[in-house]
Amino acid sequence: MEKHPGSLCINPHEVYSLRMLRSREKMERENMEEHNQSKKRLRVCVATCNRADYSKLAPIMFGIKSHPEDFELEVVVLGSHLIDDYGNTFRMIEQDDFDIGSKLHTIVRGEDEAAMVESVGLALVKLPDVLQRLRPDILVVHGDRFDALALATAAALMNIRILHLEGGEVSGTIDDSIRHAISKLAHYHACCTRMAEQHLIAMCEDHCRILLAGCPSYDKLLSTHHREDYMDIIKSWLGDKVQERDYIVALQHPVTTDIQHSIKIYGLMLDALLSFNKKTLILFPNIDAGSKEMVRVMRKKGIEQHPNFRAVKHIPFEQFIQLVCHAGCMIGNSSCGVREAGAFGTPVINLGTRQTGRETGENVLHVRDADTQNKIYHALELQFGKRYPCSKIYGDGNAVPRILKFLRTIDLDEPLQKTFCFPPVKDPISQDIDHILETQSALAIDLGGTNLRVAIVCMRGKVVKKYTQPNPKTFEARMHLILKMCTDAMRDAVCLNCRILGVGVSTGGRVNPQEGVVLHSTKLIQEWSSVDLRTPISDALHLPVWVDNDGNCAALAERKFGHGKGVENFVTVITGTGIGGGIIHHNELVHGSTFCAAELGHIMVSLDGPDCSCGSHGCIEAYASGMALQKEAKRLHDEDLLKVEGMDMKLSEPITAAHLISAARMGNSKADAILNKASTALGVGIINILHIVNPSLVILSGVLASYYQAPVQRIISERALLSAQSIKVVTSDLEEPALLGAASMVLDYATRRIY
Repeated sequence: MEKHPGSLCINPHEVYSLRMLRSREKMERENMEEHNQSKKRLRVCVATCNRADYSKLAPIMFGIKSHPEDFELEVVVLGSHLIDDYGNTFRMIEQDDFDIGSKLHTIVRGEDEAAMVESVGLALVKLPDVLQRLRPDILVVHGDRFDALALATAAALMNIRILHLEGGEVSGTIDDSIRHAISKLAHYHACCTRMAEQHLIAMCEDHCRILLAGCPSYDKLLSTHHREDYMDIIKSWLGDKVQERDYIVALQHPVTTDIQHSIKIYGLMLDALLSFNKKTLILFPNIDAGSKEMVRVMRKKGIEQHPNFRAVKHIPFEQFIQLVCHAGCMIGNSSCGVREAGAFGTPVINLGTRQTGRETGENVLHVRDADTQNKIYHALELQFGKRYPCSKIYGDGNAVPRILKFLRTIDLDEPLQKTFCFPPVKDPISQDIDHILETQSALAIDLGGTNLRVAIVCMRGKVVKKYTQPNPKTFEARMHLILKMCTDAMRDAVCLNCRILGVGVSTGGRVNPQEGVVLHSTKLIQEWSSVDLRTPISDALHLPVWVDNDGNCAALAERKFGHGKGVENFVTVITGTGIGGGIIHHNELVHGSTFCAAELGHIMVSLDGPDCSCGSHGCIEAYASGMALQKEAKRLHDEDLLKVEGMDMKLSEPITAAHLISAARMGNSKADAILNKASTALGVGIINILHIVNPSLVILSGVLASYYQAPVQRIISERALLSAQSIKVVTSDLEEPALLGAASMVLDYATRRIY
């Protein structure tokens, strides 16, 4: 083709490539527009009912509002927010620059049980119209209030997904039932603690729909409680003369399951605070049934006019946390005391049962049975002005980012049907004022061949009081005496300020400790085989009961109170009327498959030795027990070979092992030979124990222990394997090993009181 001068030459291939590039760019733009159109913002409705739940919901609301590309926020306000008597707290939501989509007046006044029910019903009547209009993808509801139950019920019935905050917690009142009911209605959960997460799992909630986030209020309080102007806030609420940590914050709510009792506690708290004579900021109770009566009690006592008190209906959360942070103490039953206050280490006194079961830091002292003004006053003396380590049980300040991330992962196409599982859950443990004022103790019983002994033994191993009676010969008389002595001891324990946690029984013979049954007894205790000790004692005293062999109890006593404390492997050998003992291996008592382990007295050290009480021959007990030595002493005495010059022995006194030992020490060669044989038999038996279980310590107990200690140590060093020769033999320092061992079963294994 002829080219004209000045004309543009275009390559057809370049034209094609250019067209394809433009076409591809157009398709990409269209795809991007389609993607942006298809990416639907999550429509989140946050419903708040009162000042308390708003402090938890506000940080989430701010987080949602700060991400308009991901979320669309709708706010519904109901409940006590809209009541003048409770501060019209909806205004603080407006001050935080949130648009309130709906205000629902749902509270029926009356502040009694019926009014609460009517309020739930009124909310259920009004909510459907609001939820139909807003059509949220997910409703965020908090806690355990009756208003929140109405919200969750309406949303669940309208197939609106629910995110429940702070589910899985335990507090011990009707709030528990409401909270768990909301958890069962909710589809997603943001909980505060690991234990709450485990509770939700145990309640059959799908683990994949549970977020361990922490408490949202911690995000704010951990970042803002170190304010420089905190003294200005304190003085604005309590006056110019008040000092940091020299005032009290009081906040007590009704317990709707026991209104009259909670009103009584409220009055006792006010009396204690009046007597304590410290500046006190007291907040009005919430709107639960019983609140009117509590306000009447407050006004009857003149609290609002008292110079030490400042009574207020509402304090903004940012200022309230400053007041709690720098208080000398917080008292009442608000969840703030057991939750947020722990982040500051503020000492807290929790009154009554409203927060029973809550996880707490060590800053919380529970006064469950706040039945006297003096008890509450004593708690104030213990707590006021203290400072505890800061606790982050309920959050680390990063709950909101976790919740927002969790919301972004919600698949709206996912079915709402739940799956179920039933894992085990651990119980919470908390301290209690009664545990401080009373001494935790055990009731210990020792069934000997001669005497029946009962003792009150405290946690430190001190025998507070002991009772001794001759051991009856018949089963019926023995059981009757045991129960009578225990009942007397229980009555005395109250006067001695001892809280009995349980009963431990030490008895001779073979015992099944799992069932609390004496299988076979020694010959010294008649009619004492196949005896269930646990059931009658537990039924009579309403306490847990542990039963074990007296030798095992001696080992347990050494493990808790004696030379065995902190020793992982040791053996206790009782050298008394008989020979017994117990074996501690890896810190646990060895019982054996048929509960006859550690029958140390019946280890055979000779094939043709003297007869033993067990029916065999050559046992350690046949050589070294008090009975065996007494038998030999009588033989020498009958042959006129026992007494030596200078030995004082009255004709009327019975011959015992002590006479044999005394004669040997004064040069009686025959007595010395008998004792050498006994010591050798005991030493060889203990060597057998060393070679079998390889303990690191041997503890000799009983009346003959001090005599046998040196010979047994010498025999071990001469005859044991080289690896066992260095094992030490010591004598017990415990005066009452059987009683202390029986007590140790209770003090080590009794469940702590949980309310």
